[in-house]
Amino acid sequence: MSAETITLTALAPRRAQRILFIHQNFPGQFGRIAASLARDPRYDMLAVGKHGCPGLPGVRTVAYQLHREPAAATHHYAKPFEAGILYGQACLRLLITVKEKGFVPDVIIAHPGWGETMFVKEVFPHARLMHFSEFYYHTDGADVGFDPEFPSTIDDRARVRAKNALQLLNLEACDLAVAPTQWQKSLHPRAYHDKIHLIHEGIDTDYMRPNPDAVFTLPNGKVLRPGDPVLTYVSRNLEPYRGFHIFMRALPQILADNPGCDIVLAGGADVSYGARTADGRSWRETMLAEVKVDPARVHFLDRISYARYRDLLQVSAAHVYLTYPFVLSWSMLEAMACGCLVIGSDTAPVTEVIRDGENGLLVDFFDTAAIAATVSRALQNPVPLRTLRERAVQSIREGFGVDKGIAGYRALIRAALA
Repeated sequence: MSAETITLTALAPRRAQRILFIHQNFPGQFGRIAASLARDPRYDMLAVGKHGCPGLPGVRTVAYQLHREPAAATHHYAKPFEAGILYGQACLRLLITVKEKGFVPDVIIAHPGWGETMFVKEVFPHARLMHFSEFYYHTDGADVGFDPEFPSTIDDRARVRAKNALQLLNLEACDLAVAPTQWQKSLHPRAYHDKIHLIHEGIDTDYMRPNPDAVFTLPNGKVLRPGDPVLTYVSRNLEPYRGFHIFMRALPQILADNPGCDIVLAGGADVSYGARTADGRSWRETMLAEVKVDPARVHFLDRISYARYRDLLQVSAAHVYLTYPFVLSWSMLEAMACGCLVIGSDTAPVTEVIRDGENGLLVDFFDTAAIAATVSRALQNPVPLRTLRERAVQSIREGFGVDKGIAGYRALIRAALA
């Protein structure tokens, strides 16, 4: 059931412990813990999302709508903050109604990045507020200015610094917080580190696992199976933040050195992070104009279903994951869980998970020759590197399993309720 079809008619709590989730795209990062709590009769739950959010079966979800966008005349340094106020106001209005209908939460678990939680304490002053502290912006040492192909200007740096105004309010407002990696936690001001607990939401390793019988059929009808020389690259959108431009420039050498391989790229044509191209083309169109590849061997897929995505990872002989120092993608962890030999960029927070030569291989983000050589090593020597794939599966099961993530969240909820 989509979030916008739920009405505010009967929200009186049925149980003693009341949990409210807030996420623009609910469930977002809260899918695992929300589903777990929804099955637990000790909790009464409600979720808030933006109109059109996916929602989650078994969780009542109500949706807010913005009454306007930031004004065109607003200074561009201040537009993110004005947007945060608008999101916070929209959520505030909805939460007033939620309270009037009888739902008063004991714990609020929220992603505050868009501003929804700015005013929740005005409605529920006694609720314990738990934030998902995903990222704190920096003008040096993280994503901004990392790629010399897209240098940051003094205007960019000023805008980024101003963007942290909302993040600082979020850190002040919350009672406790969660960060998914140590590096992402370290980006936040040290004064707030005691509030921030290290919990990754977890990967479903029962679903994302190796399968020697997996098959993946390409659009041209060719069937790929485990053991075939298949190189994969996956991103929500094909864009520089996830090293798409670098990967594309490595392809000619990879194709020349591995004449029997197929290369499969899955991802959308939009932009999730960073800037769009100057001429309005997608990054895929831009890079295909720069780099000529054999379309019979390089297969571009748009976004694919989760089941087909899993099949693709399960037939992969080598998987490239490149990223600016930024939020760690689920896809890298899921690729490792499926037994992929992941060739990852030597950037934070990738290096928290991949240990070079032990459970994967690390390469310089910008070194296309090294990327090509490492891919060739993986494709041409699969047997000697099998141990790395096995250790990758083990490291995700032990360090990033969904049960561990759920247990971490549940422990924080119990502490908050106490």
